[in-house]
Amino acid sequence: MQRLTKWLMLSMLFAPLLSIAAAKVDTLAPDFKLQDSFGKTVSLSDFKGKYVVLEWTNHLCPYVVKHYGSDNMQSLQRQYTQKDVVWLSIISSAEGKQGHVSAKKANELTQKRNASPSHVLFDEDGQVGRLYKAKTTPHMYIINPQGKLNYAGAIDSIKSANPADIAKATNYVTAGLNNLLAGKPVTQKLTKPYGCSIKYKS
Repeated sequence: MQRLTKWLMLSMLFAPLLSIAAAKVDTLAPDFKLQDSFGKTVSLSDFKGKYVVLEWTNHLCPYVVKHYGSDNMQSLQRQYTQKDVVWLSIISSAEGKQGHVSAKKANELTQKRNASPSHVLFDEDGQVGRLYKAKTTPHMYIINPQGKLNYAGAIDSIKSANPADIAKATNYVTAGLNNLLAGKPVTQKLTKPYGCSIKYKS
Protein backbone atom coordinates (compact mmCIF):
# COMPACT_ATOMS: atom_id res chain seq x y z
CA MET A 1 0.00 0.00 0.00
CA GLN A 2 2.82 2.39 0.88
CA ARG A 3 4.57 1.62 -2.42
CA LEU A 4 1.36 2.29 -4.35
CA THR A 5 0.86 5.60 -2.53
CA LYS A 6 4.46 6.63 -3.27
CA TRP A 7 4.06 5.71 -6.94
CA LEU A 8 0.86 7.74 -7.22
CA MET A 9 2.55 10.75 -5.61
CA LEU A 10 5.48 10.52 -8.02
CA SER A 11 3.09 10.17 -10.95
CA MET A 12 1.30 13.36 -9.92
CA LEU A 13 4.60 15.17 -9.46
CA PHE A 14 5.89 14.36 -12.92
CA ALA A 15 2.55 14.38 -14.73
CA PRO A 16 3.05 17.81 -16.36
CA LEU A 17 6.17 16.53 -18.14
CA LEU A 18 5.20 12.92 -18.86
CA SER A 19 3.70 13.84 -22.22
CA ILE A 20 6.75 15.88 -23.26
CA ALA A 21 9.50 14.09 -25.15
CA ALA A 22 12.93 14.28 -23.56
CA ALA A 23 15.48 16.59 -25.14
CA LYS A 24 17.35 15.17 -28.11
CA VAL A 25 19.92 16.79 -30.39
CA ASP A 26 18.56 17.90 -33.79
CA THR A 27 14.98 18.00 -32.49
CA LEU A 28 12.95 20.80 -30.93
CA ALA A 29 14.09 21.52 -27.36
CA PRO A 30 11.23 20.89 -24.92
CA ASP A 31 9.79 24.04 -23.43
CA PHE A 32 9.94 24.60 -19.69
CA LYS A 33 9.00 27.19 -17.12
CA LEU A 34 11.14 28.03 -14.06
CA GLN A 35 11.48 30.87 -11.57
CA ASP A 36 14.64 32.95 -11.64
CA SER A 37 16.66 34.43 -8.77
CA PHE A 38 14.58 37.64 -8.87
CA GLY A 39 11.26 35.82 -8.60
CA LYS A 40 10.39 36.13 -12.29
CA THR A 41 8.86 33.17 -14.12
CA VAL A 42 10.93 32.40 -17.21
CA SER A 43 9.99 30.08 -20.09
CA LEU A 44 12.32 28.79 -22.78
CA SER A 45 9.70 29.86 -25.33
CA ASP A 46 10.18 33.47 -24.17
CA PHE A 47 13.39 33.48 -26.19
CA LYS A 48 12.15 32.13 -29.50
CA GLY A 49 14.18 33.75 -32.27
CA LYS A 50 17.40 33.82 -30.22
CA TYR A 51 20.22 31.43 -29.50
CA VAL A 52 19.98 30.05 -25.98
CA VAL A 53 22.66 28.39 -23.85
CA LEU A 54 21.63 26.19 -20.93
CA GLU A 55 24.28 25.72 -18.26
CA TRP A 56 23.63 23.31 -15.39
CA THR A 57 25.60 24.49 -12.38
CA ASN A 58 26.51 23.79 -8.74
CA HIS A 59 28.80 26.40 -7.21
CA LEU A 60 30.39 23.86 -4.83
CA CYS A 61 31.37 21.38 -7.53
CA PRO A 62 35.17 21.43 -8.18
CA TYR A 63 34.58 21.28 -11.94
CA VAL A 64 32.32 24.32 -11.76
CA VAL A 65 34.85 26.06 -9.50
CA LYS A 66 37.46 25.37 -12.21
CA HIS A 67 35.49 27.32 -14.80
CA TYR A 68 34.28 30.11 -12.51
CA GLY A 69 37.47 30.53 -10.49
CA SER A 70 39.38 31.08 -13.71
CA ASP A 71 36.74 33.46 -15.15
CA ASN A 72 36.26 31.05 -18.05
CA MET A 73 32.50 30.62 -17.62
CA GLN A 74 31.92 34.32 -16.97
CA SER A 75 34.00 35.22 -20.01
CA LEU A 76 31.79 33.02 -22.18
CA GLN A 77 28.68 34.56 -20.65
CA ARG A 78 29.89 38.09 -21.33
CA GLN A 79 31.10 37.30 -24.83
CA TYR A 80 27.89 35.72 -26.05
CA THR A 81 25.25 37.72 -24.18
CA GLN A 82 26.82 40.75 -25.88
CA LYS A 83 25.95 39.00 -29.14
CA ASP A 84 22.31 38.68 -28.03
CA VAL A 85 22.64 35.05 -26.96
CA VAL A 86 20.47 34.18 -23.95
CA TRP A 87 22.40 32.38 -21.19
CA LEU A 88 20.37 30.43 -18.64
CA SER A 89 22.22 29.02 -15.61
CA ILE A 90 20.11 26.26 -14.06
CA ILE A 91 20.42 24.89 -10.53
CA SER A 92 18.80 21.47 -10.13
CA SER A 93 20.25 20.73 -6.68
CA ALA A 94 17.42 19.71 -4.39
CA GLU A 95 16.83 21.36 -1.05
CA GLY A 96 19.28 20.01 1.52
CA LYS A 97 21.74 18.82 -1.10
CA GLN A 98 25.05 20.23 -2.30
CA GLY A 99 24.67 23.25 -4.55
CA HIS A 100 21.17 24.21 -3.41
CA VAL A 101 20.99 27.95 -2.75
CA SER A 102 18.41 30.59 -1.98
CA ALA A 103 17.60 33.30 -4.50
CA LYS A 104 19.54 35.77 -2.37
CA LYS A 105 22.60 33.52 -2.31
CA ALA A 106 22.38 32.96 -6.07
CA ASN A 107 22.41 36.70 -6.68
CA GLU A 108 25.32 37.14 -4.29
CA LEU A 109 27.27 34.48 -6.18
CA THR A 110 26.53 36.15 -9.51
CA GLN A 111 27.79 39.47 -8.21
CA LYS A 112 30.80 38.04 -6.35
CA ARG A 113 31.98 36.03 -9.34
CA ASN A 114 31.24 38.83 -11.83
CA ALA A 115 29.03 36.40 -13.73
CA SER A 116 26.72 37.51 -16.52
CA PRO A 117 23.97 34.95 -17.11
CA SER A 118 20.72 36.26 -18.52
CA HIS A 119 18.91 34.42 -15.70
CA VAL A 120 19.72 32.02 -12.87
CA LEU A 121 16.89 29.49 -12.74
CA PHE A 122 15.79 27.11 -9.97
CA ASP A 123 14.80 23.53 -10.76
CA GLU A 124 14.55 22.15 -7.22
CA ASP A 125 12.30 19.23 -8.13
CA GLY A 126 14.64 18.27 -10.97
CA GLN A 127 11.93 17.96 -13.60
CA VAL A 128 13.68 20.15 -16.17
CA GLY A 129 17.07 18.60 -15.53
CA ARG A 130 15.67 15.13 -16.06
CA LEU A 131 13.74 16.29 -19.12
CA TYR A 132 17.05 17.43 -20.63
CA LYS A 133 18.91 14.37 -19.30
CA ALA A 134 21.33 16.71 -17.52
CA LYS A 135 23.86 14.57 -15.67
CA THR A 136 26.71 16.76 -14.49
CA THR A 137 27.73 20.22 -13.43
CA PRO A 138 28.53 21.72 -15.77
CA HIS A 139 26.37 20.23 -18.53
CA MET A 140 25.92 22.52 -21.53
CA TYR A 141 23.27 22.87 -24.25
CA ILE A 142 22.85 25.18 -27.25
CA ILE A 143 19.41 25.87 -28.73
CA ASN A 144 19.01 27.73 -32.02
CA PRO A 145 16.49 30.51 -32.82
CA GLN A 146 14.07 27.96 -34.29
CA GLY A 147 14.05 26.13 -30.96
CA LYS A 148 16.10 23.15 -32.09
CA LEU A 149 18.72 21.63 -29.80
CA ASN A 150 22.04 21.93 -31.65
CA TYR A 151 24.51 20.84 -28.95
CA ALA A 152 24.49 18.86 -25.72
CA GLY A 153 27.44 17.79 -23.60
CA ALA A 154 30.66 18.92 -22.00
CA ILE A 155 31.92 22.48 -21.88
CA ASP A 156 35.26 21.37 -23.29
CA SER A 157 37.41 18.40 -24.29
CA ILE A 158 39.55 17.86 -21.17
CA LYS A 159 37.89 16.06 -18.28
CA SER A 160 39.66 17.80 -15.43
CA ALA A 161 39.11 20.05 -12.43
CA ASN A 162 42.46 21.77 -13.09
CA PRO A 163 42.11 25.33 -14.42
CA ALA A 164 45.47 24.95 -16.21
CA ASP A 165 43.76 22.58 -18.67
CA ILE A 166 41.27 25.18 -19.93
CA ALA A 167 43.68 26.79 -22.39
CA LYS A 168 44.66 23.39 -23.81
CA ALA A 169 41.09 22.17 -24.30
CA THR A 170 38.72 22.53 -27.23
CA ASN A 171 35.76 24.53 -25.94
CA TYR A 172 32.69 22.90 -27.47
CA VAL A 173 30.36 25.76 -26.51
CA THR A 174 32.60 28.33 -28.19
CA ALA A 175 33.02 26.16 -31.27
CA GLY A 176 29.30 25.50 -31.55
CA LEU A 177 28.15 29.08 -31.02
CA ASN A 178 30.79 30.54 -33.32
CA ASN A 179 29.75 28.19 -36.11
CA LEU A 180 26.06 28.90 -35.63
CA LEU A 181 26.53 32.67 -35.47
CA ALA A 182 28.53 32.43 -38.71
CA GLY A 183 25.73 30.50 -40.39
CA LYS A 184 27.56 27.17 -40.24
CA PRO A 185 26.44 23.87 -38.71
CA VAL A 186 27.78 22.56 -35.41
CA THR A 187 30.42 19.96 -36.24
CA GLN A 188 30.34 18.17 -32.88
CA LYS A 189 26.75 18.06 -31.68
CA LEU A 190 26.96 15.56 -28.83
CA THR A 191 29.75 14.95 -26.34
CA LYS A 192 30.00 13.17 -23.01
CA PRO A 193 29.63 15.67 -20.14
CA TYR A 194 32.00 15.65 -17.21
CA GLY A 195 31.78 17.08 -13.71
CA CYS A 196 29.93 16.38 -10.48
CA SER A 197 26.70 14.41 -10.62
CA ILE A 198 23.64 16.63 -10.32
CA LYS A 199 22.20 16.42 -6.81
CA TYR A 200 18.63 15.63 -7.80
CA LYS A 201 15.73 15.19 -5.44
CA SER A 202 15.44 11.51 -4.53
